[in-house]
Amino acid sequence: MHYNYKYRLDPPEDIAETLLHHVNICRQLYNHILYLVNEADDIPARYEVQGQLPDLKTWWDDLGDVHSKVLQMVVKRVYDNLSTLKAQKENGRAVGMLKWKPPREYRSVTYNQSGFELKNTSGRPVLWLSKIGEIPIHLHRDIPEKATVKQVTIKREPTGEWYATFGIDMDESTPEKPENPERCIGIDVGILKYAHDTDGYAIESPDFSDERERLERAQRDLSRKEHGSNNWEKQRRVVAERHADLKRKRRDFLHKLSNHYACEYDLVAVEDLDAKGLIELPGNSRYRAGAAWGAFLRMLEYKCEREGAYFVAVNPRGTTKECASCGVKIDKPLWVREHSCPACGFEADRDANAAWNILSRGLEKVGVVHSESTPVETTLPVDTSVSAKRVVETGSPTLKREGVSPSGRVG
Repeated sequence: MHYNYKYRLDPPEDIAETLLHHVNICRQLYNHILYLVNEADDIPARYEVQGQLPDLKTWWDDLGDVHSKVLQMVVKRVYDNLSTLKAQKENGRAVGMLKWKPPREYRSVTYNQSGFELKNTSGRPVLWLSKIGEIPIHLHRDIPEKATVKQVTIKREPTGEWYATFGIDMDESTPEKPENPERCIGIDVGILKYAHDTDGYAIESPDFSDERERLERAQRDLSRKEHGSNNWEKQRRVVAERHADLKRKRRDFLHKLSNHYACEYDLVAVEDLDAKGLIELPGNSRYRAGAAWGAFLRMLEYKCEREGAYFVAVNPRGTTKECASCGVKIDKPLWVREHSCPACGFEADRDANAAWNILSRGLEKVGVVHSESTPVETTLPVDTSVSAKRVVETGSPTLKREGVSPSGRVG
């Protein structure tokens, strides 16, 4: 399995200038390759373009300052972007052409297979990069011993901080999924409550109102500065820091919640949501974007794979209207938050009923018969509301056994 490990770098001033120089050379090469591709009658093969790099160095002296693998990854970046455009066009989307990259939109370089090494100099971990030198790195967690580091991407964030992201492959095999999963759960995501599950828990959405208020205040201050001035640049960095703070807190919540479900259950059933399409719908788009359902489901999927659990995405159509006890469909407007079936008398929270339907469809899709695939109680279940703050503090929303704390593992 492939994972990314991200660490903060602390480059000295001279090394930071060298990094910026390398990034700018790669940006210019990106634009040059894009020009060659756009001018050609037939798009040449990627490896044909890579083969022209030694000839480019004969008249483009700056290319000799950058490691050869880094230059090859620039060519790969162009062709990856072209492939993305082609895929979108085949899906019926209206797409244009790739544009040249200005300095603010190109902030990273990638070393693939060679040209980098983690060292321990005088008891201090450093990252050595070919033609750049040694950069102090904050290894807040160790890279697994059985992992093979394939590449490293060095990126300068809008805040001015530098980060290194290691792409690693785990040598150990993925755990096998159980033939008869016993611990199964269905999850329905929403806005009022971030998630309802079939264990009867409702996880509150994280409250980022203070962070958003600070961000909006910083953006208003930025709008009053003269564009390009020193004060404008200082305030631009403040805005970037506010954005980064909000992003870190949201991802921390999502990592801990997804890790809990992946570690505690053998099968996790969720809705197969078109998160991008939901954001484009009119009304409440800001809240849907802030919920980051797509990121949560992606995290949950790879963590289930890592832990040897089933991740089952089911068609969400009708999960709210269909009675989880008898299957009768009941139309109800969005403002009705409780499900009450006139046919069998089953009552439950609207989202809890949807979670049971999601679990039933997930078990059916995998072909598993489970004793708790449908609710047996016909009285209104009492949901245990769990605050998002508790998820962040403990790493999981519930205590499965009294007196036993959850693992709290992240990532």
